[in-house]
Amino acid sequence: MAMCCFATARESAKYMRALQPAHYLLKIESFDVLSTLDKYDSGVFEAGGYKWRLSLYPKGNNGDNGSGYVSLYLSIEEPPPTQTVHVNYKLFVHNKLQKKYLTIQDTDEEISSFNRSKTQHGFPRFLSLKEFENRSNGYLDEKHSCTFGAEVFVIQPAKMREESFTLIRYPTQNTFTFQIENWSKLGTDPLSKEFTFEGRQWKLLVYPKGNAAGKGKSLSVYLEVQHLHEKMKVYAEFNLRVLDQLKNNNKEKPFKSWLSAPCPRKGDADFMPLKDLEKSAKGFVHDDALVVDVQIRVVSKL
Repeated sequence: MAMCCFATARESAKYMRALQPAHYLLKIESFDVLSTLDKYDSGVFEAGGYKWRLSLYPKGNNGDNGSGYVSLYLSIEEPPPTQTVHVNYKLFVHNKLQKKYLTIQDTDEEISSFNRSKTQHGFPRFLSLKEFENRSNGYLDEKHSCTFGAEVFVIQPAKMREESFTLIRYPTQNTFTFQIENWSKLGTDPLSKEFTFEGRQWKLLVYPKGNAAGKGKSLSVYLEVQHLHEKMKVYAEFNLRVLDQLKNNNKEKPFKSWLSAPCPRKGDADFMPLKDLEKSAKGFVHDDALVVDVQIRVVSKL
């Protein structure tokens, strides 16, 4: 394995937690005997598809400004020849009195990078020897046993999925018109016009005799997005209009909504009373034709 270069001491965050480390525990039966060694390398453990060790300096790593402290590091075994392994890790020591683990993580650099030239990261000043060796603090018991641990979460860019969300405002060519002929001969079945907008299929949907709460009394008009997959959403702001073909006094209503597979449409069952359509002076039905359109003002693109 290539030799590593020790980093200068960094800022670390320390806190207690009851949950034990997820990936590795190093139990030492006689720390007083171990402290005769300058360094102890633990056995190998696996996490995130790579092999790791804990490197413990019982009397501190003097070469990394750790004199007077217990120094603890995470080391990678067999690093990839050309690849850098990015890791979020935490190191632990068990407090037997509190029945919790003192948890230490880097606050200066939350993601640590391991490779052939940098095989080790950790804390030269993990815990002061004075605090650690004082049995009243709970890290050593009467038999001088103690427990260290590690959690190693590898960031895997190759498996990453990327999403880009954009809101397009007032796009060009954003009005779509639906002219309905032979209005007086229509029944209760819904009518629709499909169109493509910003890479998606949409449908302008009209119920001539009303739908749901508007059935038999109102014209119902909706905008519906097509072919959404489960949990996919599209945001839209739009105006639905019934055109006054004589005086340009259109009936118009604005809407804004997140559209999804379970709820792909937005509109109004009581868009306008049917009795208003029947008044020829209003101009909504002209030459037995009704004209409905939608103007999409804002739409999301994923």
